[in-house]
Amino acid sequence: MNSRCALVSKIIPFSCVDGPGSRLALFLQGCNLHCKNCHNPWTIGRCNHCAQCVPACPHGALTLVDGQVNWDDNACQQCDTCLHLCPQQSTPMAQTLSVEAVLAHVRKAAMFIEGITVSGGEATTQLPFLVALFRAIKSSPDLRHLTCLVDSNGLLSETAWHRLLPVCDGAMIDLKAWGSDHHRFLTGRDNTQIKASIRLLAAHQRLTELRLLLIPDRCDYLQHIDELSDFIGELGDVPVRINAFHTHGVYGEAQQWRSAVAGDVEPLAQALEVRGVNRVILPALYL
Repeated sequence: MNSRCALVSKIIPFSCVDGPGSRLALFLQGCNLHCKNCHNPWTIGRCNHCAQCVPACPHGALTLVDGQVNWDDNACQQCDTCLHLCPQQSTPMAQTLSVEAVLAHVRKAAMFIEGITVSGGEATTQLPFLVALFRAIKSSPDLRHLTCLVDSNGLLSETAWHRLLPVCDGAMIDLKAWGSDHHRFLTGRDNTQIKASIRLLAAHQRLTELRLLLIPDRCDYLQHIDELSDFIGELGDVPVRINAFHTHGVYGEAQQWRSAVAGDVEPLAQALEVRGVNRVILPALYL
């Protein structure tokens, strides 16, 4: 049995928004981007057991034992006080789980799902676990019918992708801005590696979906629409999902940004379609 472990933020047994069909969604803790617009900002960092959250917990769900912050699931009321206080953008509720422990969750849901999606944070920051988990699913007679997808920011080397591709059915990748400088403004990193990942995945028929995030007044897609459209055209027949930014869950300056509405998204969709991008998916709803 494989005893490799990962730091897990959350498991959703049945999700219809984390890839095609009904899926188990596994959210890993830790990310190599620091997106201003992140809707799960408490998944970016990792707990360093500073214990700043312990006395602030209104339900006594957190204690400090031998220098480690312990979380009591039974006492926790999910008030998120600890999340908003954490200077590391982490959560004391993350759990270290083995491949076997995650497979137990998958088996409970297996009859009702089409596959699993590993997200984050950034799933590929725990690549050895990701590869081991997908390999275990593919080699299990009772689970091998499930598809294994990764929801990623694409900040992964070609060598690392080639470790994952043999056991991964596809990846959904976010291209948060076209220009590297603008991408650096939004995320803290440029997007050269991300574009390379998108091209590589498309070449290996593993790009399940390309995602664009429409942030009103703070995205550069339309300014670079010809370059963006040409780039997408080179990828082949790939769905392009436009997500609408909203302020729910974000921290910092992004809380003051305007949420996207249909009038923001539709011009981008139309501009892409005019330039031959035919598989554009619009948001199902706007918050």
